[in-house]
Amino acid sequence: MGHIKYASDVGAPVEVAFNYTDNHLFVPDWMFGIVDFVPTGESDRGLGAVFATSARLALWRPNPTCEITEYRRNAVIGYTLRGRLSGTLTLRFDPLGYGRSVLTSEAEYGPPRGPVGRLGAGLVDAAVESALRRTESRLRREIEEFHGTDLVGRIA
Repeated sequence: MGHIKYASDVGAPVEVAFNYTDNHLFVPDWMFGIVDFVPTGESDRGLGAVFATSARLALWRPNPTCEITEYRRNAVIGYTLRGRLSGTLTLRFDPLGYGRSVLTSEAEYGPPRGPVGRLGAGLVDAAVESALRRTESRLRREIEEFHGTDLVGRIA
């Protein structure tokens, strides 16, 4: 099983960073490759919420389901993708000081299957590492932009 972890500081308090990340409407803006993220059950946030997703990764267009499998308000959100594209993205939020927080992004994914998959394992690791880095970078930038706006999205 592959495991990649990044940490970075965010120019927003934990509550703002968590609230932005917890809103399913913003997920396609920051999660690499995800173009649709629609709730399929009664809940659209919190532990057990399930989403239908559409991904666009070069020529491949998988439609995995996503479930929130770890959730502690203002602390952690864990997204688990299931389907041909599978793995877990866990986002942890820790206070860093006045108006700042630490975002720790962790990805876990299964090893490629089959003889061809095993031969390309290095390429898979590199692709996942790049995707996580882009996701973390976009999420950090989006949180900081969100923090600079009021509740209806206008610049404060």
